[in-house]
Amino acid sequence: MALSDHDETSRPAVRPLSAEDLPWMRELFTERWGGVVSVSRGVAHDTTALPGFVAHLDGVRAGVVTYRLDGRECELVTLDSVREGAGVGTALVDAVAEAARGAGAVRLWLVTTNDNLRALRFYQRYGFDLTALHRDAVARSRALKPSIPATGLDGIPARHELELELDPRRPGSAGAGFRGARGTSGGAPAARP
Repeated sequence: MALSDHDETSRPAVRPLSAEDLPWMRELFTERWGGVVSVSRGVAHDTTALPGFVAHLDGVRAGVVTYRLDGRECELVTLDSVREGAGVGTALVDAVAEAARGAGAVRLWLVTTNDNLRALRFYQRYGFDLTALHRDAVARSRALKPSIPATGLDGIPARHELELELDPRRPGSAGAGFRGARGTSGGAPAARP
């Protein structure tokens, strides 16, 4: 079924990430991001060891998100949508926000890079707030993951990490201001896996 044949009124089905998803996830992350390691704030994460969710559209995997709970905080580590404009990114972030709430998290946060304009647009429209700029942090991340390119998306030098956050306890925080903004889920990764 072509993307244009997808029923625009249906919402992606989301379920927890399972062992059966790992080969697909490895292939996706290796193709898009050079491997399954994601670096944020000086920490390398093996994304295959993290909890997450998979979205399906029309019975086919359409996206994946991974996250890390640490006390009362939840870091959204990766987000990848392979079906743009179908609400996949929103459904996956909704699932992480719900998991964060259920775990008692008071902060849902993520890191993206200065070159990832699609991610910045997506997360801000979702309701995340830009809370920190970590200057030249990508150079430090390259020490942990040398495959991170010097020139990122849209030909922009990848230099800085941008931190965004959302209070998952706030009523309506999941997707606040974003519902009805279909077509912008964009497959924006949270960080460079």
